[in-house]
Amino acid sequence: MTHTPKTTGEALLHEAHNHLPLGVADTYRYWGEEDTVFVKSMKGGSITDTDGKEFVDFRLAYGPIILGYRDTRVDQAVINCITERGTISGFNTDLEAEVVSLVKGLCPNIEKMRFANSGTEAVIGAVRTARGFTGRNKIIVVEGGFHGLYDEMMWKSDVDNWDSEKQAAPEIIPFGAGIPESTREHQEIIPLNDFDALDEVFNRVGDDIAAIVIEPIMGNCGSIASTQEYMQKLRDICDSKGSLLIMDEVKTGFRVAKGGVQELYGIKADLTTYAKAIGNGYPVAAFGGRADVMDQIKFGADGVTHGGTYTANLLSLSAAKATLTVLTETDALATIDKVGAAIQVVLSRVFTKFDIEHKFAGPDSMFGVHFGQEVPLNYRDWKKTNSDLYTVFAHKLIKNGVMLEPDSREPWFICEAHQAVDLAWLEEVAERSMKEALNSLKDAPEEA
Repeated sequence: MTHTPKTTGEALLHEAHNHLPLGVADTYRYWGEEDTVFVKSMKGGSITDTDGKEFVDFRLAYGPIILGYRDTRVDQAVINCITERGTISGFNTDLEAEVVSLVKGLCPNIEKMRFANSGTEAVIGAVRTARGFTGRNKIIVVEGGFHGLYDEMMWKSDVDNWDSEKQAAPEIIPFGAGIPESTREHQEIIPLNDFDALDEVFNRVGDDIAAIVIEPIMGNCGSIASTQEYMQKLRDICDSKGSLLIMDEVKTGFRVAKGGVQELYGIKADLTTYAKAIGNGYPVAAFGGRADVMDQIKFGADGVTHGGTYTANLLSLSAAKATLTVLTETDALATIDKVGAAIQVVLSRVFTKFDIEHKFAGPDSMFGVHFGQEVPLNYRDWKKTNSDLYTVFAHKLIKNGVMLEPDSREPWFICEAHQAVDLAWLEEVAERSMKEALNSLKDAPEEA
């Protein structure tokens, strides 16, 4: 049966199917024939779809928007750059060192840095550099972490389909078709905050471990966080075994603190990846760290190759310079934390009213919501939460004007412009949405 579009968004998707797989430019933007969102405009902490419906947006493009959409302090810097200097030449500019200097002023873990165009590219560069420096091949990643859409990182623990009563551990599977089995050869996956699993890997293949790659606060797993003790264990074992510690701060960098997650833990990585908030929505990323490690990027047979046509283009760097200047010179992050904390109070009041056990995870600027008795310590613990209720609740929020990802593995992202959100309105919407969600689940037919 052919679906007949009822809205402008549905009509746009119907037409887009003629031109793009699933009708979208990114697989994860497809939410079904009736729910896929087409955006007309963005401003501050809100977006407006092609049918004129406005949403307060806590998705924020998966985290890049740290100040707000169309922030004039950033956009004007980019406009000035376009009109006065241009966009790309394939040569070096003064902006590169200026931006790195701003990063180094916020992040003492950075001694030297290189730019990239996305978080995926930044991770590729960091891992390649770690392998070049150590002369080793294997990397360790953590279940529930996300490090970009390239083959080696597109393997995951299938927690969704894991039966903890029948299986000791989730099956490791690719994200989908087209991922060669050979890309698993040099990767080890372990649960977060599991000391025994970490020791087992190093005892088994420690001489070939180039690096541990970790999001200390997992931005694609409900902001479930490493414990302080676990992060110290990672630092200590890398130091003792000659491996490098790579902290993926694509989502946490310049968001959870001025110095990122490493400021919160007081532990430095050997290499760090950045993207998202560094440019307030403009496509810019970077990786950097210890000078002796980064200096492995050089000519010669023993040197690591890094580059890219659009790397360090003037548009991206001017946005990064403006964003980092605002974060350095203002209390924007403190404002964001205050707003995030206030929103959690509102949500908690609503959940409590309906007798729903709940816990928040992660920092106030990108917090996870988990329906359960305890804060999950790793991805396997997330399986124990009532994620089905969260998904239904999230869809009702979207219907009622609050945009977020309808999956509890995605955090609520807060930007500076969210200080204008009417918390009384948000509480009313959240209460109405939860009531609708519970009624929907109550009325749903039971599975046979």
